[in-house]
Amino acid sequence: MVRTRSAAATLAGAGCVRVNGSRIEAASAAVKPGDVITIALDRGVRLLKVQGFSARRGSSDTARALYVELAPAAPRAVKT
Repeated sequence: MVRTRSAAATLAGAGCVRVNGSRIEAASAAVKPGDVITIALDRGVRLLKVQGFSARRGSSDTARALYVELAPAAPRAVKT
């Protein structure tokens, strides 16, 4: 989602990350398989379901196998 761990920590600290709908304040928040992570980025919102973990840091292809991208909810229509 972001290139560095410090960028991920900044997103979490800014309140841009939710785990199962609850805003987290630190990148150290615990997650487990089945949790849904919502990340608000400049280009939109990403919804991810955690599938598993890796014992070692690996490639981006390996990382993609550890989550499923969920479709975000459609934006609400603005009433005029």
